[in-house]
Amino acid sequence: MTAARPTIHVERVARRFGDAAVLHDLSLDVRRSQIVSLIGPSGCGKSTLLRLIAGLDRSDAGRVEVDGRAITRPDRAVGFMFQEPRLLPWLTVRDNIVFGLPRAMRRHADERVGQLLAQVQLEGARALWPRQLSGGMAQRVALARCLAVEPSVVLLDEPFSAVDALTRMVLQELLLAIWQRTQLTLLLVTHDLDEALYLSDRVVVMLGRPAALAAEIAVDVPRPRDRRAPELAQLRGRLLEALHLTGVDEATRSTISASDT
Repeated sequence: MTAARPTIHVERVARRFGDAAVLHDLSLDVRRSQIVSLIGPSGCGKSTLLRLIAGLDRSDAGRVEVDGRAITRPDRAVGFMFQEPRLLPWLTVRDNIVFGLPRAMRRHADERVGQLLAQVQLEGARALWPRQLSGGMAQRVALARCLAVEPSVVLLDEPFSAVDALTRMVLQELLLAIWQRTQLTLLLVTHDLDEALYLSDRVVVMLGRPAALAAEIAVDVPRPRDRRAPELAQLRGRLLEALHLTGVDEATRSTISASDT
């Protein structure tokens, strides 16, 4: 019996910036409805890989596919959520969400906006301006905008790193609730080991320059997960070993990178 084709298929990609090789001969598959996190030090190419999958950049070699289609430019099947909300300040919440919709979907825009705001628990925010939103609210609007085009894959580039720890946990729960309803395929770049382990089915460690996939850890812990679960603590130790961080202080362990290529 032939295995199901992965939703995200990255095959032997390479990417250079001038003389610097960031990715070389890198391959990664993500199956439908999986949540996979990418962990690695700053500059190892995690965000570069996400941009290739999103069609925001072109590889120098290799192939990127989503749902069996080659990705060479932005595609509606792929949603992208950045570290910052990137809301347009001259548009209301409603209009920010609608902004990227193709014309055919705009006929039912108000209904779609209502559904999305309910999903991100911002039902009363339709007429607000970005300046009236807290950081967590702005990220919820950014998530709603990302989901508006009904993608099958959502790429998240450290989406919760700019908010406080409590808001981050609330947003993580919100993301999981949306994933449970939609069964989207999620690929997440994060520098937070606990976030990666709490959310993901698999955590992939990227090391080196050009980057290699140095380790992969399956998170076989049933959902809903307890953040205090000893199984997650054991997996955290394995991640630290894979990142060669078992001998550094706790502050360094908690934050692997604050920025990325």
